[in-house]
Amino acid sequence: MRILAVDPGQKRIGIAISDPSGRVAFPLTVIPHCSKQVDAGRIAALAEQHGVDLILVGQALGLDQQPTLQGRRSLNLAQAIRARTQIPVVLHDEYETTQIVLNARKEMGAKSKKRGLNIDAYAAVVLLQSYIESRSLSDHAE
Repeated sequence: MRILAVDPGQKRIGIAISDPSGRVAFPLTVIPHCSKQVDAGRIAALAEQHGVDLILVGQALGLDQQPTLQGRRSLNLAQAIRARTQIPVVLHDEYETTQIVLNARKEMGAKSKKRGLNIDAYAAVVLLQSYIESRSLSDHAE
């Protein structure tokens, strides 16, 4: 099951993709945020171009596990993507994906000016790998 992950942001949208078996995540691209409708069209086109079976959209949740303002924007984006493709679209908590990438780059010694380069695609990788691992854990629990 190939999965396309979307880490939506206010300026850029990180995109990651899994291997065909759906076990390992890789960065794919970053697209500039334009509007919900334009973004949804681009994401749906990427998903179809890469033959994915599922589109995963990161959703920010608050401490109460309810969507934050950005999380509600993610929900709206997911709905717009659903209107453009037959590929299933699911939401997954994107808790601190960008911060995880920034911290990892800092620990690896990346210069501060370069830490932000391509972080959006790598944040999508963190999101996708989190989803893959959560699915794996739930499969083993059954």
